[in-house]
Amino acid sequence: MGPHPAVAAIRLAVRRVLHDVLTDLTDIPRPRAAGGRPLVLVACSGGADSMALASALAFEAPKLGIRAGGITVDHGLQVGSDLRAAEVVTRMTALRLDPVESIAVRVGREGGPEAAARDARYAALDEAADRLGACAVLLGHTRDDQAETVLLGLARGSGTRSLSGMAEVSGGPGRTNRYRRPFLQVDRQTARKACMVQSLPVWDDPHNLDPAYTRSRLRHEGLPALEKALGKGVVEALARTAQLSRDDADALDAWAADAEAGVRDEDGRLECAKLYALPPAVRRRVLRRAVVAAGSPAGSLFARHIEEVDRLITGWRGQGAINLPGRVEAQRQGGRLVIRQG
Repeated sequence: MGPHPAVAAIRLAVRRVLHDVLTDLTDIPRPRAAGGRPLVLVACSGGADSMALASALAFEAPKLGIRAGGITVDHGLQVGSDLRAAEVVTRMTALRLDPVESIAVRVGREGGPEAAARDARYAALDEAADRLGACAVLLGHTRDDQAETVLLGLARGSGTRSLSGMAEVSGGPGRTNRYRRPFLQVDRQTARKACMVQSLPVWDDPHNLDPAYTRSRLRHEGLPALEKALGKGVVEALARTAQLSRDDADALDAWAADAEAGVRDEDGRLECAKLYALPPAVRRRVLRRAVVAAGSPAGSLFARHIEEVDRLITGWRGQGAINLPGRVEAQRQGGRLVIRQG
């Protein structure tokens, strides 16, 4: 008799990702962790999604010659968070993950509480992966999380890239393909069911029920209201929208990267007339690339910022410099667009 369907589903999702990791290691050789075998870490909060992911990784990794470890991040935002982190370490150790660590972080305030916690968490995961020599870090985001991310992007009017949600594979500079999300096609209930049938204890973060958090309100009020009005299948449709939007955004980003060289003069300055001739979707991407290259943090740069810069090209009436995040300013001077830190 085989495993429960929910357990089989999460194991299959993880197995596919681990095969992808091994393929990437073959195509692009990287340093191996101590012991010679590649190390894959799971980021585990102790919730149902990440516990299901940890159990599937622990089951599948040894069969492929992969070492499996786990990291839990203590954000220090709740009383007793250190005890909760220690308990998650115990649970991951019981699954025979090794190495297993708890990392305490200090959450700042920039960008709001959710964004600040996310930034601190990824910084901790990056540090741990670098130090331990891990070739990948698995994250437990589900199809439901993807649907919520698409709706948040839609509400903020942030454009196609935001509607594309979370990528199955992502990573920052020098960390290409580090983060893997095996469960983006798995619903939240499947992950919870997998934990239940395996008798895996889970921790339900009270922040997920706190209406002070935008994602919590969306999860418990917004999505149920949409499903009541439009019927079941909203989550699946939003997840499909994410993939279609990602394909479109990738194509437009590639177009913008190719077009950028052609709109600069011999000194590397952006020429307004050539920018004006580009399709708006491509032009705005060129502008965004230039603003980020000048030092504006990508996470703080929104569509409204780029629209203001774009008006220097399409609605020029002698207006002054545009102030942007990261102390960057954009100004039109003699038919050229000058973007620099002030």
